[in-house]
Order: sequence, then structure tokens, then C-alpha cells
Amino acid sequence: MTVSDSVTVTTGDSVTVTAGRRPYVRLGITLAVFVAAGGMLAAHRATLDSGTDQLAAADREWLVLACFATLATWVCAAVAQQGAVVERLPKGRLVAAQFAACAANHILPAGAGASLVNLRFLTRCGLSTRRSATALAVKAAVGGIVRCVLGVVLLVAAPGAVPLSARVPHMLVLVPVVAATVVSAVMASGRIRRALGRAVTDVREVHRSRGRACALWGGSVAFALLHASVVVAVVHALGLALPTSHVVMAYLVASGAAALLPTPGGLGSLDAALAFALTAAGAPGQTAISAVIGYRLLTGWLPMAPGLLVLGLLARRSAL
Repeated sequence: MTVSDSVTVTTGDSVTVTAGRRPYVRLGITLAVFVAAGGMLAAHRATLDSGTDQLAAADREWLVLACFATLATWVCAAVAQQGAVVERLPKGRLVAAQFAACAANHILPAGAGASLVNLRFLTRCGLSTRRSATALAVKAAVGGIVRCVLGVVLLVAAPGAVPLSARVPHMLVLVPVVAATVVSAVMASGRIRRALGRAVTDVREVHRSRGRACALWGGSVAFALLHASVVVAVVHALGLALPTSHVVMAYLVASGAAALLPTPGGLGSLDAALAFALTAAGAPGQTAISAVIGYRLLTGWLPMAPGLLVLGLLARRSAL
């Protein structure tokens, strides 16, 4: 049996099981993903055209800056993922996997696409299924904590940055923290407690290395700030005179609120939350919608086709 025709699953300390898989199954899955992506783009063609027309008159320099910030987000995601595991991962394929995960995440519900791609990638790199899942959970938890801390720091350091009328919705940035606390209290028993104990062990192992800890936390901070920078650059490209602190807080609140609604890539939930947050920060309604469309074009819609090509290429080369 060749490597390309097999799948290896390791569960904890158990024996490795290898099962055959025919190439056409993987090809069928790839084609299904392409069809789903094409349907999604076709359904939003009118919105895409409208956003493109409005962005045509935008400042080119700011849009180029937004493009560079978008590209850097995948590198930062790769750095954070490397920091979540002890083993050294192949750098090129790791970045490519994050790019492919971004495309998959816009097809499957809330984080499922990215999680499946990264889980498959980590297991292909030799990690057990349990340790791969723990690494993904650690990365996701750190990302949520980082967004909450950034929002709280911004509120404390620049309380005047958030208009009085928008302070209540902006406090929604604390919702993930409260939710995480409640969930942790409920899950403190039995099998789940043992699973959490194993996860804590893995977290401690990662944080024994200063380099890995810096990669995990630094990559997560940079990832959140770069996404916020894309929104800031698009807002400036459209000529909106909003303070940077307002826009950054709008993104942090919108991403936190969208995390509570399991839609593919935050489609709909993130869009509505970000448009509402920008409007609350002082942007005219129509321009806020244009800014959201610009952000979506750069971070989701335009990279989707090449991201799916990379996904298919990684699967063909047995990296996934």
C-alpha cells in the first residue's frame, strides 16, 4: 500500500491503525469543496460587484497596505500553531496549511474547516490525534484570550476612544471571558476533567520553552492586530475619518460577537457585527458596509480560490 493511499490515525498510546483510501474519494471531496465555494461566490455576486465598484475609487496605497497585512495573517497563524506544539513542523507546508485552512473555514461552520485542515496536517506530521486536538484547542483559547485582553487594555488605556453610545455593545468583548469561565466551572468533573488535565500537561510542556511560548502568544497577538489593521487600512482607503482605536475596538467586538454564532467563516454574523460596530464608532451606514465588503474581499473571498487550490495540492501530496 502506498503512502498516498493510506490514512494513519493514532489514539493516545494505542496501536497505529492504517486504512486504505482510494484516490478518487479524495478527489471527490476536493471537487465538492470547489462546487460549494463556487455556489457561495455566485450567491453573493451582486454584493461583490457593489463592493468592488465602491472600492474602485479608494486610496490604492491603503489597499496595498491592507493586502500586505492580510498576507501576514497566515504567517502569524503558522507561528502561533508552531508555538502550540513541541515538535518542529515543516515551515513551508505549515504556512500553506494555514492558507488552505482559511479557505476551508469559509465553507464549513465556525472554525470547523480550519480545525479539520489543521488537525489533518498535525497528524500527518506525526502527532497523535489527541495531541493534535489539544494543540488546536490551545491555539484557539490563546486567540480568544488575546482578543479579550486587547479589548480590555484598549478600554482602560483609552476610555475616550469608545463613544458613550457605543460603550455597552463594546463591552461585549468581555462575553467570551465570562462564557469560558462558566464552561470551565461546569466541566470540572469526570472524564472531561481528566481530558482537561492532559491538556494542561501539554500546555505546561509547551510553555517550558520560552521560544515556543513567545511564538504561541506573539503569533496570536500579531494575528489579531493584523486583522484589525486590514479593517483600519480599508477604512482609511475609503476616506473615513475614524480614529484607529475606534476601528480596532470595532473589529475586536465584532470578532468576539461573531464567535458566538457558528456560521462558515463568520459569514453574516461577522459582517453584521462589524458593520454595526463601525456605525456605532461614527461611520456612516453605507460606508461602514463598504468597509466590511472590502475587509471580506481581502481576507475571505479573493483568497478562497487559490486557498482551495493549495488545499487540493496539499491533499494530493499527502500533507493533509
